[in-house]
Amino acid sequence: MSLVLDAVTLTYPDGDGRLTALDSVSLTVPAGTLTAVVGPSGSGKSSLLAVAATLVTPDRGQVVVAGTDTGPLTPAARAELRREHIGIVFQQPNLLPSLSAAEQLQVMAHLSGRAPKSVRGRAMDLLDAVGLADQAHRRPHQLSGGQRQRVNIARALMNEPSVLLVDEPTSALDHERGAAVMDLLAGLTAERGTATVLVTHDMTHLARTDRTVTVQDGRVTEAVGA
Repeated sequence: MSLVLDAVTLTYPDGDGRLTALDSVSLTVPAGTLTAVVGPSGSGKSSLLAVAATLVTPDRGQVVVAGTDTGPLTPAARAELRREHIGIVFQQPNLLPSLSAAEQLQVMAHLSGRAPKSVRGRAMDLLDAVGLADQAHRRPHQLSGGQRQRVNIARALMNEPSVLLVDEPTSALDHERGAAVMDLLAGLTAERGTATVLVTHDMTHLARTDRTVTVQDGRVTEAVGA
């Protein structure tokens, strides 16, 4: 399933007027591909990610996630769509300090109504996929920054999302660890067939993506790649 944004416009109140964050943005991300979104601060990258995540409703335009037009959905239905079809990797992992790496993933399944113990096998498979099977028992303070980000990625994949949205995953990592995380995201996207959008300021790893989209003043100004 793909992610489609069609002529999306998003504005915010700004004094007596409105500030345009996204201006008729159209973007299609096919399943199994990784699209990087780049641009200067304030260009609209974060707004694009928020709209794609259904966390913010645009003024105009259509957002389609896994074949579902999100426009007519109620807030409760959007929340359910996020739980079932959207994985979000935040810039900061925000892991729960009292839980082990495996438990961080199991809790996501619990939020979807499944018993944590029943999904331990999937949690272990995902930790293995990100190279952390031997760290499953460790809590966040016992993991490195790169390892915490890998747990963050595995957690976002726990409910088998159709769409994976990633916010600045390498910002707190050195070049080597950042490259490893990018390789991981590219590999998991292809392997698991997610439509992945990655917002980044880091231009050094873009060769690992299928396409790069530049956002400037709320508009998509350039797209390079497939």
